[in-house]
Amino acid sequence: MKLSKVLWVLLSLCCYCVIINNNGVEGSHEVHPQYISHQAARVTQLHRTSYHFQPPQNWINDPNGPMFYNGIYHLFYQYNPKGAVWGNIVWAHSISRNLIDWEALEPAIYPTDPYDINGCWSGSATILPGNRPAILYTGIDTQQRQVQNIAFPANLSDPYLTKWVKSSKNPLVAPDSSVNASAFRDPTTAWWLNGHWRMSVGGKHHKRGIAHLYRSRDFMKWVKAKHPLHSARHTGMWECPDFFPVPIYGENGLDTSATGRNVKHVLKVSLDLTRYEYYTIGTYNPSIDRYIPDNSSADGWDGLRYDYGNFYASKTFYDPPHNRRVLWGWANESDTSSNDTAKGWAGIQTIPRTLWLDKGIKQLIQWPIREINTLRGQKFQVRNQELKTGEYVNIPEISAAQADVEVTFYVPSLEKAEEFDPSWVNAQDLCGMKGSTVQGGVGPFGLLTLASEHLEEYTPVFFRIFKAKDKHKVLMCSDAKSSSLRTDVYKPSFAGFVNVDLKDGMLSLRSLIDHSVVESFGAGGKTCITSRVYPTMAVMKKAHLYAFNNGTEAVTIKKLNAWTMHTPQMN
Repeated sequence: MKLSKVLWVLLSLCCYCVIINNNGVEGSHEVHPQYISHQAARVTQLHRTSYHFQPPQNWINDPNGPMFYNGIYHLFYQYNPKGAVWGNIVWAHSISRNLIDWEALEPAIYPTDPYDINGCWSGSATILPGNRPAILYTGIDTQQRQVQNIAFPANLSDPYLTKWVKSSKNPLVAPDSSVNASAFRDPTTAWWLNGHWRMSVGGKHHKRGIAHLYRSRDFMKWVKAKHPLHSARHTGMWECPDFFPVPIYGENGLDTSATGRNVKHVLKVSLDLTRYEYYTIGTYNPSIDRYIPDNSSADGWDGLRYDYGNFYASKTFYDPPHNRRVLWGWANESDTSSNDTAKGWAGIQTIPRTLWLDKGIKQLIQWPIREINTLRGQKFQVRNQELKTGEYVNIPEISAAQADVEVTFYVPSLEKAEEFDPSWVNAQDLCGMKGSTVQGGVGPFGLLTLASEHLEEYTPVFFRIFKAKDKHKVLMCSDAKSSSLRTDVYKPSFAGFVNVDLKDGMLSLRSLIDHSVVESFGAGGKTCITSRVYPTMAVMKKAHLYAFNNGTEAVTIKKLNAWTMHTPQMN
């Protein structure tokens, strides 16, 4: 099927008629008292995901303490057992043998004592000598201070680690006079070096973001270092810090305590001010216990991001059986709190991703864990299909609302690429200005996901190539403006630039589509974008998937494979 140029113009005009609700993605600690303990009479299945991690109902946010222990994967997560908004938070607990099929257990940690009676917030898991897991987490005490606590499995012979016991020595770490007691949370996985354990806790001092550093010989008595692991001006509160090593060569993961000449370190922080995450790649100097970002890593709001979309509070863990580092991230709803409450659920975890260091040592590469491929079912493929200006190709014979699609585009010539304006430093703004219906030279081309038959609704994921001063600039967008006819949901134009060499003319894209989420991976995982969307027409069997080109330069679908995705066991 081919879309006429006239229809593209009409669609472009329609985009300007959509009322954009800029209420934004809610912060994880935004309180809605009227909904906090209100459960829906029934859970609405429309827009619920089928192969992403989520409980049967209610609110979830940060993934906590992921680990592999004695043959079983554990994922803890922030959960409200009484409603579909943030509040009443406990550490929910699920287990899996393959990171795909999940079984829910009873909550592992919940408020019980003076040091956490007002909240059991995020934290991490560490495997101690003797193969003993420990959870470090933030509690909100009777004085509303944020303090760091510890819990251990009640019975190590229990293969599921069902019950956890808090230490009588809690809190292990309380904020001293130098620490902002209301901004002191989310302890990292600890690492062992030179006879001491180390952990970092997120914080801030005025507008300076801080990764506080603590040391311990026995994991119970912790002493604050005279200096932080790292800090940066004008970045605000650093939530959910994550600090881990990556090898310079290859795609393997490393134990969190690994150091050496051929090792780099990554420091990721979730910025409370922007509700986005940023990471740097740099050097950890064990002799002075400091982390120093490389010059190529911007240290702040302009820095690298795991994901340029709806993705926050992420946490990695080392997976020994597969010698890899795995990333979990939370994708909140972009709907209203009243709608979340009415449908009875809110929040998902993105598909776990393997991550490693790019060969240029300037960024991380991410890719969905290979286990997700076991869910692939009915397949459809396209080979060597040319797309001229305004044309699109239907991808039939699969369930387009629940799919995995991988496509490689071939761009024969870059001569028609638009000139890049150096003032276009914000990719998201540029995507909003030059969306999928704005004709360009080379691009936009890509996929129309969760599309209605006549494109009243669609979520385009696409590339646009520009001609910069000394190289070509590639923009990747996941644009929700046209995703729904509803006007009361947040529909941003998420985007990021892709650092890719186009000398062979090839550009790849993979999208995991699951009813209300589209996770996309550009150029083999160099740029990733997650969008939450709520179509009214492009739902269930009425959803369609198309490949399109709206640039004046023809492009070719060199190879496209699309699969219907099966539904795993999910809690």
